[in-house]
Amino acid sequence: MELLSLEFWTTLLSIVVIDLVLAGDNAIVIGLAARNLPKQDQKKVIIFGTIGAVIIRALATLGVVWLLKIPFLLVIGGVVLIWIAIKLMVEEKEHNVEAGGSFWAAVRTIIIADAAMGLDNVLAVAGAANGHGLLVLLGLAISVPIVVWGSTIVLKFIERFPTIIVIGSAVLAWTSAKMFVGEFMKFDMLAPYFSNPVIKYGFEIVLVIAVVAAGLSIKRSQQEKKAKQAASDVHKRAQGE
Repeated sequence: MELLSLEFWTTLLSIVVIDLVLAGDNAIVIGLAARNLPKQDQKKVIIFGTIGAVIIRALATLGVVWLLKIPFLLVIGGVVLIWIAIKLMVEEKEHNVEAGGSFWAAVRTIIIADAAMGLDNVLAVAGAANGHGLLVLLGLAISVPIVVWGSTIVLKFIERFPTIIVIGSAVLAWTSAKMFVGEFMKFDMLAPYFSNPVIKYGFEIVLVIAVVAAGLSIKRSQQEKKAKQAASDVHKRAQGE
């Protein structure tokens, strides 16, 4: 991939979108972990915790980038990304994070919580980067400050415009499709087919549509189930009265 080419910029944009959509909740973790500390210490905790979390995430992502070069791991990674993309659309997240009682306890909480919550982010970014460590580092450099200092704005936008989640899931599905194609191109039998732009992009488009449709369908089913349960609860209460 040539530096500053169209592919470079589109891949970097994908990484930033993935970071923002998947890591937005991490900013809440940062706030929760620091909430019990004095005001003058909270900003320092956020800075130290974020630096530690970014270093660990960068190293983990670069490690996964290397691992994805092992045969068939691209396919496994692609399948996991499809699961993450669907989960992103249907999952209702909770944030049960213990606030740190001291400065370094809060920093430690931020780093550990971010590492645990960032596993899906690491895999997604590694897949999108397609082996380019520079893109991983640039994506983190752009998105992390937005997540940490602009977290409230990002989360409000996501709550107000749920389509952003769908777009993020579509980007994950597209990344997954590219990982599949990358693996298929290693096989002499499949490479000629996926060298054809029509087949290659057709496969990617179909997979993206299928993943988004599956996520929306599951989400709709969950909402209908909740609505029925709520109606049933109201009916039971009415009968009890």
